[in-house]
Amino acid sequence: MKITQLESQIVRLPLDEPLADGPTTQGATQAFVTLRLRTDEGLEGVGMTFFGGGAMSGALKAAVDGLGALAVGENPLEIERIVGKLRGAAGSSGPGGIFTLALSAIDIALWDIRGKVFNQPVARLLGGYRERVPTYASGALMRGFPLAHVEKAAARLVEKGFRQMKTQLALPGDTNPELEVERIRVVRNAIGPKIDLMCDINQRWDVRQAISIGSRVEEYHLFWLEDVVAHDDYPGLAEVAAALNTPIAAGEYVYGLVPFRHMLEARSVDIVMVDVLRAGGITQWMKIAGMAEAFNRPIVNHLCPEISVHMVAAAPNGLTVEYMPWSGKLWKEVPQPVKGELTVPNKPGLGLEFDTDALKRYGI
Repeated sequence: MKITQLESQIVRLPLDEPLADGPTTQGATQAFVTLRLRTDEGLEGVGMTFFGGGAMSGALKAAVDGLGALAVGENPLEIERIVGKLRGAAGSSGPGGIFTLALSAIDIALWDIRGKVFNQPVARLLGGYRERVPTYASGALMRGFPLAHVEKAAARLVEKGFRQMKTQLALPGDTNPELEVERIRVVRNAIGPKIDLMCDINQRWDVRQAISIGSRVEEYHLFWLEDVVAHDDYPGLAEVAAALNTPIAAGEYVYGLVPFRHMLEARSVDIVMVDVLRAGGITQWMKIAGMAEAFNRPIVNHLCPEISVHMVAAAPNGLTVEYMPWSGKLWKEVPQPVKGELTVPNKPGLGLEFDTDALKRYGI
């Protein structure tokens, strides 16, 4: 079997908040690069990637096309060999940035082909540890939303069956520790004591702020505090982790394998968070999961729930799946949360198929 063709496209999806009808910015979009890899035996593997900023989408598509062309003629089952070939051809352009984001789309598509060859879901090929995993609502309780909406939205998520959800601190504008603590108090009161509540800081605090405000919200029993300081400040993260009882999650901002070794060796995280696109795809995500397991740390995903459900379900230390449906409109059908859980698709590969109508409507 050989890869014979690739097809990529830029797709700009509306950036809305469907979980609790959150406020949206008129005309706001999120740009994705979709990928189809086809073989001489009629199989097609699907993948995707994105930058988070539309201005670089053209460059990212060019990188996907350039790397993908190097995979043409290769056996799609030889994933490590193909990844090695692409790394070698890219020279010193990785592991950070556009190279890894482009590589991830190809790696994901290769795993989709592998699953279709063996007629198995990717999660089962990766180990098949379980078929269902917990999931948490993300994106519905953003820092920019009014507190009155966040309070109602949090209660609505509980009504929808979510047993876990994430909010944000490091509020915009004229904030102070009292306002930060009040926001957590309001959300906790809205959802009750039995719902797991996570909180994302998005690297907006320094170590002093993280310890000071983090200690003041401990009475509200957060499931984790996420990315409290700069992503590469491993000693700072370790200082916060040692000072607080609340678990510290981090890792979504780093690229490749090596930063996770530094993070784990510094004992700077309690929960390892991995973005499948910044990691380098499914192959590298699972390697990081094994590294985290060796340090007795659980692992969670960042974004792309329809893909990441396979890895979290396959990893013995997989904890929960972030359900933030930014990319959901790309696909005809995606796993849906039921009573706070996602079920791994039972179809071969990723169990995903691009929605051609959506790609025509939103494609560039």
